[in-house]
Amino acid sequence: MPIISPLAANPLVDGRQSERAMLVRRGVQRLLANLQAACLPEVTLATGRRADLLVLTGKGDFWIVEIKSSVEDLRADFKWPDYRDWCDRLFFATHPDVPQEIFPQEAGFLLSDGYGAEILREAPEHRLAPARRKALMTRFARIGAQRLLRAELAGIAIETTDDE
Repeated sequence: MPIISPLAANPLVDGRQSERAMLVRRGVQRLLANLQAACLPEVTLATGRRADLLVLTGKGDFWIVEIKSSVEDLRADFKWPDYRDWCDRLFFATHPDVPQEIFPQEAGFLLSDGYGAEILREAPEHRLAPARRKALMTRFARIGAQRLLRAELAGIAIETTDDE
């Protein structure tokens, strides 16, 4: 199965991410699925910032996972503190070739090899305000439903079950 779809009309891949970032994302998404969490990639927040992964846990908490594919990728990112206002927990995710010690201690840390991922540092909790949580929950649901519809219309088979 290709990591990046050859279908130009695939609404699940927007083409901005490197192959390495897509590998990290795939591993993190597998971990999140094992944790019974739902996630949406590339979600634009009300501020205009785009979260690499917006995660909704089984407890109703929101996490944001920022994927960094290289040292340069992290060093060029000055916007990551802005994501704190839009999640209960903020994580960075990368692959084994990027040194762990360069990532800020103020966020959690995930290590991904493309086949899975592991939480190496838990993220500190900073609870969302109830009004923001409600707005984010509505946005998450709408984006998820719209993407599912676009995938169906593009002829991409998506497995669905009633027990989710």
